[in-house]
Amino acid sequence: MQINRTASAHWSGGLKDGKGLISTQSGALKDYPYGFASRFEGIPGTNPEELIGAAHAGCFTMALSLILGEAGFTAEHMETSAKVTLESVEGGFAVTAIHLSLSGRIPGADEATFTELANKAKAGCPISKALAAVPITLDVKLG
Repeated sequence: MQINRTASAHWSGGLKDGKGLISTQSGALKDYPYGFASRFEGIPGTNPEELIGAAHAGCFTMALSLILGEAGFTAEHMETSAKVTLESVEGGFAVTAIHLSLSGRIPGADEATFTELANKAKAGCPISKALAAVPITLDVKLG
């Protein structure tokens, strides 16, 4: 089975004064603004790192749901945030770290089991695999 998803970006202008628009096949993002100011200066709009974080948090949490089910658990709820670090390095900028923070309520699971299964999901989710060149860390809170 092969699934293809598409997204697109449009850009006009130079790096600092330019304006970009990002769209996704699903329409979840349609001509959503991004640019230098939203990436480096905290101005409203999105940026590639934020989108990577959203994709990673979503993929990881979905993968964990599968792994929990295989282990006989069902999440009452789970919340994952992803902190994607962009740093100036020799030769330009690079994503240097991703930190996933997970909290959840899983009836019947203890902290050790939840952490073990979460680490399995971190290693196995397709987005984690795609981002394997970046150190990915995880903290887990059962509650």
